[in-house]
Amino acid sequence: MPEGPEIRQSADALANVLQNQTINKVTIGLASLTPFQSALSGQRIVDVSCRGKAMLLHFDNDLSIYSHNQLYGRWVIVPLDELPETNRSLRLGLHTHAHSALLYSASDISVWPRGKLSEHPFLRKLGPDVLNQTVTQEAIQQRLISTQFRNRNLAALYLDQGFLAGMGNYLRSEILFFAGLHPDKKPAHLSDKQIKHLAAQTLQVTYRSYATGGYTRSIAASVCARHSVAEYEAQRFMVFDREGLLCRRCNETILRAERSSRRIYFCPQCQGNE
Repeated sequence: MPEGPEIRQSADALANVLQNQTINKVTIGLASLTPFQSALSGQRIVDVSCRGKAMLLHFDNDLSIYSHNQLYGRWVIVPLDELPETNRSLRLGLHTHAHSALLYSASDISVWPRGKLSEHPFLRKLGPDVLNQTVTQEAIQQRLISTQFRNRNLAALYLDQGFLAGMGNYLRSEILFFAGLHPDKKPAHLSDKQIKHLAAQTLQVTYRSYATGGYTRSIAASVCARHSVAEYEAQRFMVFDREGLLCRRCNETILRAERSSRRIYFCPQCQGNE
């Protein structure tokens, strides 16, 4: 499933072709959206944003499209009338004078009055978006030590969208590695110094992934762009999906475990549970 950095990049791409543009035609591939086809056609998109893994498109008639990619959803941008070759099911198409923004395979799509988005059952449960510039290291520190979160193990906490929106499976493995913390630790177990370091790495790793297109390692964006697909997968992470390989820092063997019914990876040396 795409995580916060990937959704933010998708939002940037959509904003580039849709924001302040009139939607001349709306293509509907999901029956529940049919009643809104005429209401959205001919309207201008005034803002494109995201909250965690949710995409939000706001129209000048105060309607908003909410979508969540879930496992298989994907936004594709193409020149107008140049549809891609794909076996995916088109759920929604928004067409300007120059481009088409096409949402494939997603099923969690709905239209809301913008003023009522706070009542959306997913959005109302979200914590702060880790890629929102108003979210500071200090704010994350406070959430980590709050009574709501301090006694939960980090492996579970870093998948909870109510803690921080946009977190996901690869991010939690990578953040905990860079913070030097075992997945079974709880914030209540940590020193003030460890809490500060964890909060700092939460921001740094997530923003680095956003800036580099999915690399959590400290690799220049120009180098990332030159990698082939195979090199990209091999080079992008420190521990995630590297079971049995040597740690890039200490040469210990990377382990895989199951936490919250999801796979997690860690270095037993760099992230000791003492």
